[in-house]
Amino acid sequence: MKVLQTQALSKIYGAGDTEVRALDGVDLAVENGEFVAVVGTSGSGKSTLLHMLGGLDRPTDGKVYVDGNDIFALKDDELTIFRRRRIGFVFQAYNLVPVLSVYENIVLPIELDGGTVDRAYVDEIIRTLGLESKLSNLPSQLSGGQQQRVAIARALATKPAIILADEPTGNLDSKTSQDVLALLKVTSEKFGQTIVMITHNEEIAQLAHRIVRIEDGRIVHS
Repeated sequence: MKVLQTQALSKIYGAGDTEVRALDGVDLAVENGEFVAVVGTSGSGKSTLLHMLGGLDRPTDGKVYVDGNDIFALKDDELTIFRRRRIGFVFQAYNLVPVLSVYENIVLPIELDGGTVDRAYVDEIIRTLGLESKLSNLPSQLSGGQQQRVAIARALATKPAIILADEPTGNLDSKTSQDVLALLKVTSEKFGQTIVMITHNEEIAQLAHRIVRIEDGRIVHS
């Protein structure tokens, strides 16, 4: 079953001589439970694509379906709620709340949405990511790799339809990068979680089930 699909997705900046086609008619489909790496050089359009997939920016043309929902048919406030409930994000910069503990950061999106924390599920995520001894720590007391594991746990905790990871190891050394990506793959397989990861690193991309290549705003291999 396709959990994510784009149709003729385009994003154009500027006009006339200054026009830039960041995305140029992208068609992409991701099956439920897949771990897909989108690979491209700087300026290829991969980050723009991720922003469209996550509803963080609206396209010039085309559609994005997440879990069967045409996300850009939603009003801004509806899209915000949908994004919080059905799309998980893992960014290069971790984006943890510095005054909250590890556990509070993990369950924050659920509590912001007024939901009930599935303790058994969250505890299983915490064990899988090896965070049991860090739950009361603040982000500043963690290494970069540990902070990124917290960000992954936070993204998984809401049971989203899809997790979007934007250069998730960009701030980590090569050994820690491999460790974090291995854990991301383990969580994908263990919890049946669909993941789309943006990266420029070919070695990291090899950990995914499938590699999609983007050049000049177009998919050249999928």
